[in-house]
Amino acid sequence: MIYLTIAVLCSVAVSVLLKVLRQKNIDIRQTIVAGYPVAFLLTYFLLQPDISAIDSLGGAWAIIIALGVLLPLVFVILGQAIAAVGMVATDAAQRLSLIIPIIAAFLLFGEVLTGTRIFGLALGFLALAALVYRPQQLATISANQDSNATLITTNNHPKTLFKTPLWLFGVWAGYGIIDILFKQVAKQGAAFPLTLFVSFGLAGLLLFIYLLMTRVRWQGNALIAGLLLGALNMGNIYAYVRAHQVLSESPSIVFTGMNVGVITVATLIGVGVFKEHLNRINMLGIVLAISCVAVLFLA
Repeated sequence: MIYLTIAVLCSVAVSVLLKVLRQKNIDIRQTIVAGYPVAFLLTYFLLQPDISAIDSLGGAWAIIIALGVLLPLVFVILGQAIAAVGMVATDAAQRLSLIIPIIAAFLLFGEVLTGTRIFGLALGFLALAALVYRPQQLATISANQDSNATLITTNNHPKTLFKTPLWLFGVWAGYGIIDILFKQVAKQGAAFPLTLFVSFGLAGLLLFIYLLMTRVRWQGNALIAGLLLGALNMGNIYAYVRAHQVLSESPSIVFTGMNVGVITVATLIGVGVFKEHLNRINMLGIVLAISCVAVLFLA
């Protein structure tokens, strides 16, 4: 259980770090790009990818390139979502991304969609709707919620009102698509450690080139924070893989423990430490999210 606990804590710690960085007006893109060399090296030493097999990736390169673009992009979207709606709703949306591979399995890969899965998917969509719900009179995102949004009243509708659910949707869709891509790479015979290794390297390189092209003004504290972000990101992945290996006969414990654990811990920290506001509909969304995870596993 120690690996599962580490995986949960590392996952939530990433959200906490991004939230703190937003509060301090630190360029998250720089933090992300600095984190990839750390994740790249840790992947090499911890997962020991077979570099000699890189020529055998073949058709998987298209998917790896997609991962190279999506991995840093989703991190940026994650930071924006945390700023807009808080880490509680954002982490729940990230966990709910598991319903996208299930939909893809039904629509693209011919798997049977059972009644239980349909029920689980319905719970997931209801949870997402509840998580993004913000009454107009409560839609003010104050400075201590690390946002540049202005007061939203009933009579005007600034763009920030519409960006709020879009950031959350981006987290949900982004992580779901990444999950599908990793599953497809595995089916093509590419080893997971090698895929992760190459994807991390490509993601860091592409984001670095992008920042150079935009002539970004580098921030030392953002780059230092990137070292921690890279370690936490890799710690989450490594601990999750090891948890599956150690508890190979009880995958239900790993799956349910990871998803429910992240939602629960994020809620405790978000509400207890960062004083994030959750209305009753949002709280219902958290309950629905946990229920969705349980139902989809049982399906």
